[in-house]
Amino acid sequence: MNATTRFVPHGPLGMGGAPLGNLFARIPDETAAAAIAAAWDADIRHFDTAPHYGAGLSEHRMGAMLRHYPRDEFTLSTKVGRLLDPVPDVPDIDEGFEGGLSFRRRLDYSHDGTLRSIEHSLQRLGLPRIDIVYIHDCAPDWLGQSWREQFDIAMTGAARALTRLREEGVIRAWGLGVNVAEPCVLALERADPDLFLIAGRYTLLDQAALADLLPACAQRDVHVVVGGPYNSGLLAGGTTFNYEAAPPGMLARARAIGAVCARHGVDLKAAALQFCAAHPVVAAVIPGPRTPEEVRQNAAAMAQPIPPALWRDLKSAGLLPADVPTPED
Repeated sequence: MNATTRFVPHGPLGMGGAPLGNLFARIPDETAAAAIAAAWDADIRHFDTAPHYGAGLSEHRMGAMLRHYPRDEFTLSTKVGRLLDPVPDVPDIDEGFEGGLSFRRRLDYSHDGTLRSIEHSLQRLGLPRIDIVYIHDCAPDWLGQSWREQFDIAMTGAARALTRLREEGVIRAWGLGVNVAEPCVLALERADPDLFLIAGRYTLLDQAALADLLPACAQRDVHVVVGGPYNSGLLAGGTTFNYEAAPPGMLARARAIGAVCARHGVDLKAAALQFCAAHPVVAAVIPGPRTPEEVRQNAAAMAQPIPPALWRDLKSAGLLPADVPTPED
């Protein structure tokens, strides 16, 4: 694929849809709708969702609101890799989502399963097209030792289907949506993805994607969308990292970064968002707000002025790599 034709999603700030699927806690329908409306009012035009989020609930909620806005004015992404089978009842908390829809997830990275998943997502969304489709969680953190077997299925199945859909103009781009960098690096060797959604691996606290993935993306003119910019809460005033209690060392590091931000009068969330967005291959950063107020806080954080001295101080203190891109570069 000619690199000049690659689709660039709206940015720099987007909205992740996992919380709208009731991740870890229920959100009333009216709150979810108000959060999406607040995002639009804040000029956010990038929305990400997935069948996995609440077993279709996030897609339903996003589609119900986004149908009110001009379709050509926003980027919409969803994911493949899990089909939803209707069941009479599901546990109240299912794979981390509380009070989701009555469907059971079934892993399927095949060619035909991918096409079926997109068809089902379009119906849940009630929208005429999806811009970006990510192959979801095809990685060791979700699949364990079998992940390479499933990855092979995804490369010969889902990747082939998505490449054809991109060539036919049905979708505009495809890639992987994962929490670790290794599958993305392998996908660049096996296929022609346009972008990756990498969650939690390029943040103020964790730059695991910096060594291999981001340089490889730059070489191929492949974009990155950063999810989990707050590392599940530790960079937003919480105490969790990767959805678990933060290890003492990581907690201390976050506090040290926060102290530098405080000396400069900068909100830690502002530094977290703007750091992620500063890398040349990053097209957008998509935190997952739960409420309209969180949406507005994210928008304000992305716009807050940050003095260049803050980034210099973080580097001199060893809290950021000396050569990492920062907003003043």
